[in-house]
Amino acid sequence: MKVFEIMRPAHWTKNVFVFAGLVFGKKLAGTGPDVAQGVGQALAAFVGFCLISSAVYIFNDLMDMETDKRHPEKSNRPIASGEMSVKGAWAVLLFCLVGALAISAWVSWAVAGVLAGYFVLMLLYSTMLKRVMILDCIVIAVGFCLRAVAGAMAVEVLISPWLIICTFAICLFLGFGKRRSEMAQLSAEAQSFRSTLTEYTPELLAHMLNVTSGLAIVCFLLYAMDAATVARFGNNHLAYTTPLVLFCVFRFSSLIQIGKYSGPVQFILGDRPFQIGFILWALSCVLIIY
Repeated sequence: MKVFEIMRPAHWTKNVFVFAGLVFGKKLAGTGPDVAQGVGQALAAFVGFCLISSAVYIFNDLMDMETDKRHPEKSNRPIASGEMSVKGAWAVLLFCLVGALAISAWVSWAVAGVLAGYFVLMLLYSTMLKRVMILDCIVIAVGFCLRAVAGAMAVEVLISPWLIICTFAICLFLGFGKRRSEMAQLSAEAQSFRSTLTEYTPELLAHMLNVTSGLAIVCFLLYAMDAATVARFGNNHLAYTTPLVLFCVFRFSSLIQIGKYSGPVQFILGDRPFQIGFILWALSCVLIIY
């Protein structure tokens, strides 16, 4: 169904950051009603972010409709191919926006405020900021941090600054990885699809990938060893999951730089070794925390 397709449900996987507060805030431990309430609020925030991100994707597709028609993959999208009318796309966008704000407001006005701020930030990205080198990836990373913040607000927990910085760094790493993949796959035609690719070079992006991945890993270790984390979990054993973190990070970096995948979502959904590594890391975190 084209209405569902323009909402890009595959990209909803990015919104799992909303559940960081639920897991790392130990909201899965406690009485049945408390756990159910926490899970329900986190799920509502997740659904809200899925809808608001879909609204952003539709808006971005409307703005990039002419450029997408020349792209080897994006030309098949419903709006670019003409299978979905512009008027119909705007109607779906409005539905997603209103639904997202209504659901998030049910959770709390603070969460609704974060979603509204995210939507405004992404509108600025789609219209202006995505044409500014480096800032384009920074804005995307900030958007992921807002997901984590909204999730923490939804379950009413304080989120560690180290975890926020780690989230920002790893998402910046993913953003630069997507740019590198685009250069590898589109080669000489890359600049015609994304103007900032004329300013990036493979060497610069490789350096940025190294810096951001290193920052993310260091911040994760600092979070694991932080006194507040140790006091909350009763141990610093999260640091021992670092080998799995390194495997996932290096796996992504190696494959994305040769253009095997068109972006992080395609990599996450398509690379089995990464999926196994990530699941093992997530299970390890749950076992350590709970």
